[in-house]
This record gives sequence, C-alpha cells and structure tokens, in this order.
Amino acid sequence: MARAVTPRRKAINSAVAWTLAILIFFPIFWTVLTSFKTEAQAIADPPLFFNFDWTLENYVTVQERSNYFRHFWNSVVISVGSTLLGVIIAVPAAWAMAFVPGKQTKNVLMWMLSTKMLPPVGVLVPIYLIFRNVGLLDTRTGLVIVLTLINLPIIVWMLYTYFREIPGEILEAARMDGATLRSEILYVLTPMAVPGIASTVLLNIILAWNEAFWTLNLTAANAAPLTAFIASYSSPEGLFYAKLSAASTMAIAPILIMGWFSQKQLVRGLTFGAVK
Repeated sequence: MARAVTPRRKAINSAVAWTLAILIFFPIFWTVLTSFKTEAQAIADPPLFFNFDWTLENYVTVQERSNYFRHFWNSVVISVGSTLLGVIIAVPAAWAMAFVPGKQTKNVLMWMLSTKMLPPVGVLVPIYLIFRNVGLLDTRTGLVIVLTLINLPIIVWMLYTYFREIPGEILEAARMDGATLRSEILYVLTPMAVPGIASTVLLNIILAWNEAFWTLNLTAANAAPLTAFIASYSSPEGLFYAKLSAASTMAIAPILIMGWFSQKQLVRGLTFGAVK
C-alpha cells in the first residue's frame, strides 16, 4: 500500500521545487532583462531590476552588426540534420542490440557511452586536419557529420532502452506473417516506439543546438551557427553585456519555445516504459 503524503510534506516538497526552479531560471531571466538595458545600466552597481529605461537598441544593433537569420538557419540545418542522420543510423543499431542480444551487447553499449567521456579537445587537431584536407571545414555538412558522431552514442543508448520495452513476440508475429526486416523496423517497431523516438529527437536537437566547442573551432563565417553568433560579442576590448545579452536571448529563444511546446511529449518519451 502506498504511504500517504501529509500536507506538510507536500508543502515542503513544493517549496523546494519552486526554489530550485527559480534558481535555475534566474540566469535566463536576468539575461533577458539585461538585453533591454543600456550598457551603463547593465553594469550598474547595485543592479537594476525593473527601474531602468527599457530600450530595443541592443536588438537593433545586434541585427545591424550580424546577420541573425543566417546564423539561425545554420543552427536549424545543423541540429535537425545531425539528429535525423543519427536516428537513421541508430534505429537499426538499437534494434540489433535489443532483439538480437549477445554476450557483448552491454559491453558495446558501455564502450559507446564511454566515448562521451573523452575530452573533445583531445581529438580536435586530427578532426580539424581531416576536415581541412577534404574540404569540410566551415561547412554545414561537416558540422552535421561531426555532431552526428558525437551524439550517436546517446541516441543509440536511448533507443535501445525504449526498444527493450517492446515485446519481442510482436516482432516475431510480424515475421511469421511474412514481414521483411525493413518492414519490421519501419511498420512495426518504429510506430510502437514513437514516444521514445520523439523524445530522443527533441533531446538531441537541443544538444546539437547548444554545442559550442565544435561549432566554434570548425567554422569561421559560412556555416557559423548561433553559438558562434553569441561568441562574436566577446571581444578583446571587453564584454558588451547588454548587446551580449540581446544576442544570447535571440539565440536561446527558439529552443526555449520549442522545449516549452514539446515538454509533454519529451516527458512522455523519457518516462516511456518506466511504468508497467
């Protein structure tokens, strides 16, 4: 029998949850607020919360200085492209690990996940030289490839977890009805795992959108996404906090809006199979 939760315990849990939520959200709130200040007001001491002259000058200056929409489109192509390519590769791999298990399956999964523990700077030089020699440097195609390889272990691991929750008998019945391997994956397995695949896609779009290390080191101008757009407002002359905040707000707004509207699907996918 489940233990009843007292009103006092509920109040404490709610207070802790709200406190953590405010602490996590405050940097975003402060960034948005600072973007409407002048540079002098942005560095005022004590800080100004609402009693300042609101202005859109920073947004105008940012758009005049940088082509925001070009960087935005680069981010969309790179994040969505790398995620879709990763899913295309990961679905058959996760299917093989989930439904054709072997003694080394867990070892392979752990090895794949362990590659995420490698510091990216450790392989920067060889990847940079390869990209330079084959003509992929400062191209969206190059970034799609490298971000696919970086996030592929996470995609495979998540899809493997979701596929394991699907009864193997259903796939066996499809085979007995004459389904080919392609039909089994496309028309039986994939529709049943839509919540898990959707949450995997959303999570990896966010990861690719926020990736800064590779986008800053493998691009210059042509394929620069919004991470490079933000970094351009850090100069040797100093930081322009108001303009940097405006650029940051413009960069994070699309992914925040997407996350807000897709949070139900994301939570559903992340909890897929958790309750039987």
